[in-house]
Amino acid sequence: MKDIVLIAPFKDLYDLSMKIIKNRGYNNIEVILGDLSEGVIEAKKVVAKGARIIISRGGTYTMIKNVVSIPVVEIKITSFDILRGFKDIINYNGTIGVAGYSNIIQGCETIKEILGLDMVKIEIDREEGTEEKLTPYVEKGVKVFVGDTIGSRVARKLKCKSYIITSGEEAVTNAMQEARRILQMSKTEKEKTEQFKTIMDFVHDGIIAVDEKGKLTIFNSMAQKIFGAREQDVLGRHVEELIKNSKLPEVLKNGKVELGEIQEVGKSKIATNRVPIIVDNEIRGVVATFQDVTELQNLEKKVRLNLSKKGFIAKYHFNDIIHKSKKIESCIEKGKKYSKFDSPVLIAGPSGVGKELFAQSIHNYSNRRKGPFVAINCAALPPNLIESELFGYAEGAFTGALKGGKLGIFELAHGGTIFLDEIEEIPIEIQGRLLRVLQEKEVMRIGDNKVIPVDVRIISATNKDLNAMVEEGKFREDLYFRINILTLNIPPLNKRKEDIEQLGSFFIKKYCLKYNKHLQGISKEALNYLLNYNYKGNVRELQGMIQRGVILSEGDKLGIEDVILDDENGINNVAYNVAYNELNEDALGKEEITFKVQGEKSLKEVEKQYIMYVLKKCNGSIVNASNILNVNRTTVWRKLKE
Repeated sequence: MKDIVLIAPFKDLYDLSMKIIKNRGYNNIEVILGDLSEGVIEAKKVVAKGARIIISRGGTYTMIKNVVSIPVVEIKITSFDILRGFKDIINYNGTIGVAGYSNIIQGCETIKEILGLDMVKIEIDREEGTEEKLTPYVEKGVKVFVGDTIGSRVARKLKCKSYIITSGEEAVTNAMQEARRILQMSKTEKEKTEQFKTIMDFVHDGIIAVDEKGKLTIFNSMAQKIFGAREQDVLGRHVEELIKNSKLPEVLKNGKVELGEIQEVGKSKIATNRVPIIVDNEIRGVVATFQDVTELQNLEKKVRLNLSKKGFIAKYHFNDIIHKSKKIESCIEKGKKYSKFDSPVLIAGPSGVGKELFAQSIHNYSNRRKGPFVAINCAALPPNLIESELFGYAEGAFTGALKGGKLGIFELAHGGTIFLDEIEEIPIEIQGRLLRVLQEKEVMRIGDNKVIPVDVRIISATNKDLNAMVEEGKFREDLYFRINILTLNIPPLNKRKEDIEQLGSFFIKKYCLKYNKHLQGISKEALNYLLNYNYKGNVRELQGMIQRGVILSEGDKLGIEDVILDDENGINNVAYNVAYNELNEDALGKEEITFKVQGEKSLKEVEKQYIMYVLKKCNGSIVNASNILNVNRTTVWRKLKE
């Protein structure tokens, strides 16, 4: 079913409408024949099928308008349309009866005066009884009638001549254009309504609104949660029936704004704001917002705990970056060059490569080393609080705002460096404000009307492809170009395996000191394993493996059994085979191993020979061998070492 349906009371109007639709390309309009009661039946059918606007004329329009809930557009009768109805009887000397619904014949009086015709007007208000209305005039000698469809049809029935006042192309086109305009407005209004409803249902505040009589008109999902009532049960009811101490009727009377007041709802304390809705200097309603004070405090506490601020001091220097590879050495040299300038730096690399280590090193190598270093993980901030954390807020900016307001990180980092980790997580609607701060070097707190100059150096970090996010519309292009002036790409650990031995030794010393262990380094087998391991978590994963190994180790060196995860998922099994082949290359590479016990051998020797036999059959795969032997992988390694 098309959005617009034109119900034509007669065939000529149907044909004209189809012609206009074809010529103008109005593909969203459908035309149906139906006069008066038939038109009403058709109207009900198309409404049930999803039509959104109906067009008709005359009595059919009047009748349809009274029975459907969707907009009905009238094809209005113009003076030219009426003149066309009289063109064949201008010279008629007798009395002419003009019969039809008022919206069809209302202009006939003017035509009577202009043409000087003898004319009687017979107004019809319903289909039934039309014949009874026309009969007396026929008996008085009226033999010619002009009017709408019903008037003309009844006149013919009474053996009189009849002429229909038809609609011209201009009138029909105007009606179609009006219907299309209403449809577009309806779609726009629907979109706005859906946007408004979505916003209302996803904000963290309870929001209600009342009209000038105090009856509820808005009751969002958070309000339903706070007050324990459903929207469908309260809309249209007086607010005092639901909230005894709402104070909204008082605001309706005095029109005063009330902000930051605390009221009790059941056992909860609620922070509320009440603002009158004023239209043309008249109070037409009140809107109120509510926040559960306890939930607000818990959210604030959670934000503080999750906020990855590392303090205001950068602890690390370039000398603290453990490495041997030329790739990391190149990154360090580039970082030192960047340190000499205040241009923004974007550090890119997968999670766990040490992006913040480079950010702190750049700060400590720069002229800003004596200023603060403020680090923040953008992914740790809930969307509804990230703006206030970045830019701060003024006193009274919103319910629960601290007295005196709050400094944002730009003010906290004045004279120093801001490190925005996972910058891609900043909501796109806030990115524009961040861009302005970077460009203008000034910040305005939420709820304030003055700007504060700030002198900060921006270092950003990301583990995503920001360029791809820009193309997808998930990251502002102008902000991307602003932060991407100096770029530092930190390679993953899998592409710089030569760093693993030094990193491993560093972490062994660190955790030996922490856990009071006395390991003398790492075994060849364990090192081989670490060198062939596929690191998904980069240096952070290596650090975790060494930490676990130090805790589990019972020998004088970190062994392979200490770093291998004995789990059912077989994480990084591919490395075991490589490590094993290097460990036992003499045994497996130079001679055929068969399980045949010759001479006197101890049980351990027989056991080891059998394990090596199975390994040979499994092409050196410890995973498969351990399955055949029905023991775990670390047991296989231990037996081979004995």
